[in-house]
Amino acid sequence: MTLLQLDGVSVVHRIRGAQLFGRAEVHALTGADFTVDTGETVGVVGESGCGKSTLAKVIVGLQPPTAGTVRFRGEPLSPATERDRARSIGMIFQDPSTALNRRLPVAMIVRDPLDVHRIGTPAERADRVRELMALVGLPRSVAEAVPGQLSGGQRQRVAVARALALRPALLVADEPTSALDVSVRAQILNLLLDLRERLGLSMVFVSHDIQTVRKMSDRIVTMYLGRIVEEAPAARIPADAHHPYTRALFSATPSLLHATTPIVLDGPVPSATAPPSGCHFRTRCWKATDECARELPPPAVAATGHTYRCIHPEMRSA
Repeated sequence: MTLLQLDGVSVVHRIRGAQLFGRAEVHALTGADFTVDTGETVGVVGESGCGKSTLAKVIVGLQPPTAGTVRFRGEPLSPATERDRARSIGMIFQDPSTALNRRLPVAMIVRDPLDVHRIGTPAERADRVRELMALVGLPRSVAEAVPGQLSGGQRQRVAVARALALRPALLVADEPTSALDVSVRAQILNLLLDLRERLGLSMVFVSHDIQTVRKMSDRIVTMYLGRIVEEAPAARIPADAHHPYTRALFSATPSLLHATTPIVLDGPVPSATAPPSGCHFRTRCWKATDECARELPPPAVAATGHTYRCIHPEMRSA
């Protein structure tokens, strides 16, 4: 069953002082078609500035789309349904040191969503806070501590507990381990995997670390310059990656299981204020031809069941 669906969603930011930049608009997200099924984890990968975080913010309602439709459980989302979305979709932000109120104790931070939505009696809210702290592996002794007294891993556990307070059906994790020490990252990733199984959560996992995304996800979506360029089952990646950009991302990330020769991409990432015509990746792609500049390649469906936008796809095995 489809839990979340985005149809042709775009986000365009208007910038001031356009005469200085040459264009008045930044294309942060363009024509995104995106789904998450019940119980599924979808990983979103790409370089910084590719639109990953914008996509996450659209899903949770922090960024209204300029165009397109967002549906949750089949119903279009609107201002009238915003409260239901807030209760059904939780979010874990990238940096727990800035996402948490530094002046509030842990118990109050975790309890805040319950207070805002007036869930239960005060006693029931207190019980729920204790339940959530135990669920994410936080000792009761930190309930009165403020975030500055906690380690980075503990702060992220607080953020996870807060995101789960309203029993959401979908959890959006935007780079949840990038601000943590390497020794702590595996603990948080394992926590998220455990919670997904125990609570039956659907999840959108956003990260630039493509190997981590592969471990966490059932399906991987690759983004480049605001567009979704490939979508494939995680088990088929990287061996069956068809878009050159997806293959380049994996080739640049060390892996003991998939040894590949790194693919070096020449040239800077184009500006989102003036994206290239046709395929946005063509200015850095080693397979680009004049045909790639004429129009955006339509979605193609591979024999393995995944989709990609490329007229010169990669078909060799990794």
